Amino acid sequence: MTRAAVVRAPRAPLHLTDITLPAPAPHQVRVELAAAGVCHSDLSLADGTLRVPLPAVLGHEGAGTVTEVGDAVTHLAPGDRVVLNWAPSCGSCHACGLGEVWLCADALTGAGDVHARITDDGTDLHPGLNVAAFAEETVVAAKCVLPAPDGIPLTDAALLGCAVLTGYGAVHHSARVREGESVVVYGVGGVGLAAIQSARIAGAGQVLAVDVSPAKEELARRAGATDFLLASDTTAKEVRRRTGGHGADVAVECVGRAATIRTAWESTRRGGRTTVVGIGGKDQQVTFNALEIFHWGRTLSGCVYGNSDPARDLPVLAGHIRAGRFDLASLVTERITLDGIPAAFDNMLAGRGGRALVVF
Repeated sequence: MTRAAVVRAPRAPLHLTDITLPAPAPHQVRVELAAAGVCHSDLSLADGTLRVPLPAVLGHEGAGTVTEVGDAVTHLAPGDRVVLNWAPSCGSCHACGLGEVWLCADALTGAGDVHARITDDGTDLHPGLNVAAFAEETVVAAKCVLPAPDGIPLTDAALLGCAVLTGYGAVHHSARVREGESVVVYGVGGVGLAAIQSARIAGAGQVLAVDVSPAKEELARRAGATDFLLASDTTAKEVRRRTGGHGADVAVECVGRAATIRTAWESTRRGGRTTVVGIGGKDQQVTFNALEIFHWGRTLSGCVYGNSDPARDLPVLAGHIRAGRFDLASLVTERITLDGIPAAFDNMLAGRGGRALVVF
């Protein structure tokens, strides 16, 4: 038996229960989790913003140790340290053929599989976003794990599975920040903190952080922000004032709200670039008029998983971490157990803290 956090229906309370995992199928592995990050996407799954088959074991950002491998798995062995990859690419769809593995059409097909069963009543459970990391153990497709970088504790490496890849990729792959450019990051949570550090690594000349909570200023500045602004109706105007009257070269939106997306776009210079990382609901409508689109010449783009290729980017990130340029531990503001996840969700909704990390 394995202890896990289960959501039975949209907006239903998270339920901590014992589950029974099957033995790994030929192309699967069993992983004992060391840690799992609590991401806003997990909250979006729990409240129905993102639709996946339910009931499910949530959690998609984690790391652990392989304890068992299926008969057809030859590249992994018990004892291997791994990072979970919730969006594995198939290598054969149209997007993968273009090299855009983060848009793989088949990345989430595993979310519809039966992953485990509730021990008490036999209820079938699905694996959320493929990997079901809110559990002491999980069984996943072998393609859903990547080697954990050497020299990095597994509890820290868990963050590489989503927050860090997303924040780093948003800056380096989507916005393509260049040395000396100014960057404004909206939302100082786990992904926002990763984006701030990544902007500094990219050589940004000025990094502004915006959040609704004044308590986030210390976190933002520790990550490398040169300026901190409390979100308000005049945020875009203040960003322009602090960037020589022109606006930031790049805005990274990590909130997923229509008003914040619009503000991020308005806070960039003429010809500026806005990358939207935050996941909003269908009711969040962003509007522009045709004249302003022409006049400002700005670019607004979506960003999935940081437009990252985990197999390519994890070694690069590991180099930054080992060199001291990227501090994984600074993203974490609380370490909790499985039963602390509901409170971590509440903190996210209230805009408190950075990343909560479930440590097993």
